[in-house]
Amino acid sequence: MADRPVDKLAERAATLAGAWGARARASTTLGQERALLRLLGVTGLDRSGSPLAGAAVDRWLASARDGLGGGIALPFAMALTEYDVDPQQLALDVASGAIDLALEAQLLREPDRRKVAVTEARRLVAIAVERIDADRVARRELLDLLGDAPRPWIGTTLAEPDVDDALDEAAAVASAGFDLLRVEVPIGRELADRMQSAGMEPPEWHARERRTTRRGDIDEDPAPSGSQRALARLRRAADGVAAQRRGYVRLGTAIPPLGVPEGAVVAAFERVDLVEADPVAEIVVGGVDPDRSLADHAFARRLHRRAGTYVSIGPGPLVVAPDLVSGVPSDPATRSGRALALQLLGVALARADGIAADRIVVGGYPAWVADEPSGVARILAEVDLRRSLFPEHLIRFDEPSGDGNPRAASAWPYVVGAALARAGSAAVLMRRRHADLAAAARDARAAARTAAEVASVSSRRALHGVAGDHQKQMLAAATTTLERLSDLGWRAVVGDPPRTPGRSREGRPWAIGGDAVAERTESFDALAAFDEP
Repeated sequence: MADRPVDKLAERAATLAGAWGARARASTTLGQERALLRLLGVTGLDRSGSPLAGAAVDRWLASARDGLGGGIALPFAMALTEYDVDPQQLALDVASGAIDLALEAQLLREPDRRKVAVTEARRLVAIAVERIDADRVARRELLDLLGDAPRPWIGTTLAEPDVDDALDEAAAVASAGFDLLRVEVPIGRELADRMQSAGMEPPEWHARERRTTRRGDIDEDPAPSGSQRALARLRRAADGVAAQRRGYVRLGTAIPPLGVPEGAVVAAFERVDLVEADPVAEIVVGGVDPDRSLADHAFARRLHRRAGTYVSIGPGPLVVAPDLVSGVPSDPATRSGRALALQLLGVALARADGIAADRIVVGGYPAWVADEPSGVARILAEVDLRRSLFPEHLIRFDEPSGDGNPRAASAWPYVVGAALARAGSAAVLMRRRHADLAAAARDARAAARTAAEVASVSSRRALHGVAGDHQKQMLAAATTTLERLSDLGWRAVVGDPPRTPGRSREGRPWAIGGDAVAERTESFDALAAFDEP
């Protein structure tokens, strides 16, 4: 039994995650079915220029007698054996309507035919597992050969939206001393369509005209920097710079909602080292249906676990629904406690899905805390409490942009130095883009070295004053939030749904993707091989 308040809090989160995680693992979604086709070998676009895996899944689902819960894997495998084509050609035929997978699903009712389809599906999944295992071994061998960067790792986000420009940028950033190159993955077609239906304008990438790149070659195949083709090239570029500087360079991706399963396949295939994938933030901030989000992330983590990928979970979203109900704004410690409770839940869900503690990166504190009175003291309280709750995890610190609060941005290196003295070097420092990349990397390392030396000659003492009070109130608010989540479900943090479809009182879209999640009715588990030693 846990005696400390932090242990009791963690136990509450683990209990809740166990109940919700079990349901999530028993469900499938449109995103999962698209990801399964990618695992089976489907890539690229259909004849109309839409993502092929999505087009094939949409066409299959339109006539599937068993609905989404029946899954596409076995009908697809059955068709592969019937028509003797490769997965890419079959997907093109399904997307165009030339082949109806509903007919193949009927054949699965014959035991002998079903056995053939299961064997074919397992064969194709085994090829995917072999590829992922090979990349995992390659990462380990490169780390042994080149050595790892000292912690904390210093990272930044690539700003160039096109792959050719991003390749040049990646080389410059890694050469300047950064250890982690973060890439934002474009939103998928499903999310774009749903945003448009909700009256929002989705961000879209548009291919620019072909031109001669800065390296002198002709840009024959433009692609967004977060696409699978681009990530494969960025991975090779990062490895090239790593060999020159004699230190491994990590590649990270930020995956948008509804695209998490496909993003996990890409990450596993292209040796992406870290993914940002926070289901709780998707639900509270992004308006994604809880069942959809939890199911997508449970699926994705089976791939992350096999690939050895780090999973980054934020410091917890800002929760204002209880304040809107009461009509009284909450104090900073209460808001921080709610965020902490949701972060704990996100981490507990990842742990329940088999992600090791040392592979989970946790946000150190919500960005808005810096704007509160006695912001530095509160930040130290936040970081100190998280180190107690997450002793084996990497803690992540994100530099603010400076647009809203230039003073907080200027103080960030000093604040991080003070926080690292309490959190230790098991951390990731994400810097915003600076004109002088090398100086930005040097400054971050200097703050880390200073903190390490301070920590080595001093003991970690209990906090008092504003920081101590903030911690105590955070713990109380986090406990209350988890209790309310147990009693009320997600209504406790997102409020009641609106009377009419559309937007909630906070102005965010409501329950995106809830019509594209279903309990699995097919007993065949396409990812069973991912759980084997």
